[in-house]
Amino acid sequence: MTDSNWLKIALQLNERGGATELAAEQPLAETTAYWVHLDYTREESEQWLRRQSIPQAVIDSLTAAETRPRASEVAGGVLVYLRGVNLNPGARPEDMIALRMWVGPMGLVSSQKRSLLSVDAVKGSLDSEQGPGSISALVAELVDQLIWRMEEVIENLESEVESCALQLEDAPRSSLTPQLSLLRRRAITLRRYLAPQREALIKLQNEALFAAEDTMLIREATDRLQRLLEDLDAAREHATLLQEEVFSVQNEAINDRMYLLAIISALFLPLGFLTGLFGINVGGLPGVDDPHAFWWFCSGVGVIALGVAIWMRKRRWL
Repeated sequence: MTDSNWLKIALQLNERGGATELAAEQPLAETTAYWVHLDYTREESEQWLRRQSIPQAVIDSLTAAETRPRASEVAGGVLVYLRGVNLNPGARPEDMIALRMWVGPMGLVSSQKRSLLSVDAVKGSLDSEQGPGSISALVAELVDQLIWRMEEVIENLESEVESCALQLEDAPRSSLTPQLSLLRRRAITLRRYLAPQREALIKLQNEALFAAEDTMLIREATDRLQRLLEDLDAAREHATLLQEEVFSVQNEAINDRMYLLAIISALFLPLGFLTGLFGINVGGLPGVDDPHAFWWFCSGVGVIALGVAIWMRKRRWL
């Protein structure tokens, strides 16, 4: 392989689990069971594909800026779009990385933009003579690696939801709301790509170019992906229920405060009326000349307040 940044991997499989490097100028027509992995954002990648007489439809597919997981027959081969979780340092796992693959008559041509650990792992296994021995096994191994790395991400998501549930049991706080909203958004984003990826893998199982054992590996990966989707749906629904419970607790607390304020307002409503009435500055108010009138008034107000409280108690408002 060259030192070019656009050519990430160029290998010829030896059918014994290892591979030898290919030069960038070496025509693919002269090789068998090759794997070429490109950076589709580089212009050199498209120029190299044209020099290899690869059909234009395949070139356009491998260099497309936006993709969704799918599998389809193109130019005598199988075009596969898959996604892998982003496990690069500082990245968000739900910011998934696209992997484009064209399984042609003689080998595999793939492309991506950002580094994908699944691709690096398969490349490492070939370097150590313990990798796949055929293109069919290579594609199956890439699919398997992609799905395995999703499991830890979804398990962490489930753990975070469970942690929020425990916090809610201990002390419901409004600070849980944005955290639960973030978990729901992460689950929705992951499912957006994992659901069509399952359909792509199901279609990939029916392709005749895969050996029986490789088809079985893809089927097992598809089954694991189905289970991950179910776990993802369960985590999302759990987060939704927890968020609704947080809202319910908050609303209940607000209702309790409003109820208390309403009771206080009802209790002091007649008292406010009396104090307002006796506070007007007009002649003829009773008790103006009586030195004990203030205390009689306070006593009357107290009796009225007690009577209102007893009445509310009988009505079970208190």
